[in-house]
Amino acid sequence: MSLVHLISANTRMEFIELKRYLPNTIAMFMTFYIIFLAMFFGINVIGDPQHAETNIQYGIVNMVFWFLTMMTLSNIGFTITLEATRGTLEQLYMSPYGVWRILLARFIGYLMINSVIVVLLLAATMLTANQWLNLQPHIVIPLLFLTIIGIIGIGFMIAGMTVIFKQMSAFLQILQFILMGLAFVPLSIAPFLVLAPFVKGFDMVREVMIHGYTWSHFTAVDLSILTVNSLVYLIIGVLVYLKCEKVAMTKGLIGNY
Repeated sequence: MSLVHLISANTRMEFIELKRYLPNTIAMFMTFYIIFLAMFFGINVIGDPQHAETNIQYGIVNMVFWFLTMMTLSNIGFTITLEATRGTLEQLYMSPYGVWRILLARFIGYLMINSVIVVLLLAATMLTANQWLNLQPHIVIPLLFLTIIGIIGIGFMIAGMTVIFKQMSAFLQILQFILMGLAFVPLSIAPFLVLAPFVKGFDMVREVMIHGYTWSHFTAVDLSILTVNSLVYLIIGVLVYLKCEKVAMTKGLIGNY
């Protein structure tokens, strides 16, 4: 029950901050919407008219994936930096729950809040482009759940590095472009990216939403690759964070900024 309470508290905290700084929240939403509009008009003006519809659908899905991963992973890095700046990072380490559980609760809280924003962004982009995707929640939600496990693993890695280095803003900016590449490039073009985090899951969800795939189109190998990939990155992420935390404590870096 303690994890449930942690998730509830962190989700409320994230919602309160978004509401308190509403202009910034609206600006964040509008920024991604404007980026989509630029891409949408670019496809219409210089793209192949015969493939414009499919390209727009790909653009909608890829933008949504990019937004979800970037906001979640960036938030956790900036959060730890902010905690260190305020001098409250040490208080987290005094919690009986353990910092990794608190971070897990924050990851889940970020994902829950960002998922609502993603749904709104998805609806706005589909309405603007007049392109309606195959939203099959009974397939999309389980696939995204497995994919998000891998995203959480990467989040723990970023959290671990932030605990040691504190200032990670430059890296997080570079990360935006890396995430764009992972979200936009399909496995049919770059099969080796199946080893990268969350790419397999995004590719499967993309097939469902654009081409109308059902469970029968995916093999046991597809689901196994997605599951193993996500679990491996989650385990590696937690181990990296715990190692970084140990190094930071040994060198007395927790309270330093």
